Amino acid sequence: MINFRYHVVSLTAVFLALAIGLVVGTAALNGPVSENLKEQLANLNKDNNVKRDQVNQYKEELTRNQDFATETAPYVLAGKLTSRRIAVVALPGGKDSADGVIKMLSVAGATITAHVTIEDKFFDPNFTNQLLDLADQSSQPTIPAAGLPSNSDGVETASALLGLTLLQGATVPNPEDVTTVLTALAKPGYISVAEKASGGAEAIVLVAGAPATDKDATQKAKNKITMADQLSKSRPLVVGGDSAGDNNLVSGLRGDPTLVKRISTVDNVSTVQGQVATAMTTHELLVKGKVGQYGLAAGATSLVPSAAP
Repeated sequence: MINFRYHVVSLTAVFLALAIGLVVGTAALNGPVSENLKEQLANLNKDNNVKRDQVNQYKEELTRNQDFATETAPYVLAGKLTSRRIAVVALPGGKDSADGVIKMLSVAGATITAHVTIEDKFFDPNFTNQLLDLADQSSQPTIPAAGLPSNSDGVETASALLGLTLLQGATVPNPEDVTTVLTALAKPGYISVAEKASGGAEAIVLVAGAPATDKDATQKAKNKITMADQLSKSRPLVVGGDSAGDNNLVSGLRGDPTLVKRISTVDNVSTVQGQVATAMTTHELLVKGKVGQYGLAAGATSLVPSAAP
């Protein structure tokens, strides 16, 4: 007769066999599995090293492309803008690109009459009334208020005033009047001026940074288009920017059926190639009287203006 002790011994034997089997099986598999995992890890490390080398190569190629554009600029631009007077206006975030554009305009022989940076406050809808009052009060004998829009839009009125101050109209604004107007806009923080500026520019190059992303971003984008509209009313205007982000200025201008016919744009101005293209585009618009859209993004007809006469 099978008793309880027999059952205990039998169950113990079964569990002991299972334990021995697990130990023996693990020992048997441990070597191959471990080696397989080590091999996979080594292959992944090799693949990561290859990808890292590719990224470094792409970075090096990009740097070399920038260097190529810099070194070939004198051959491409030499004499294109000799004795031409250009004002450069940088929008918020566009300072570094504006410096590069000024360098290429200078390579082309241009005289930079002014380098003005527009501060974010200029486009802030919370300051539009103060900006309007300031613009109305800042006109000068050779920069008369009669040339300003008769409305209640502070950005439009102040942009028109800036255009009258920097550009050559029927006459060249008096240097003292230019200084007075720019100082009036600079003191409250609407603009800053890199160095002593003069009027009499034949064209303006407007350099945009990244679009705003705050709660007023849409209105600020509209205000920048308003500025471009005013600066392009009486003299050639080239706008350099980038195509990234919502509400970027270049896309806004290319999407306007009226402004795209009178304002030239370049959509990769943050690169040396784009800065060279901006100088070429300024020559095309100012000297040849031809409007064009250039760069890499939607709406561009080619990378750079055609070399054909």
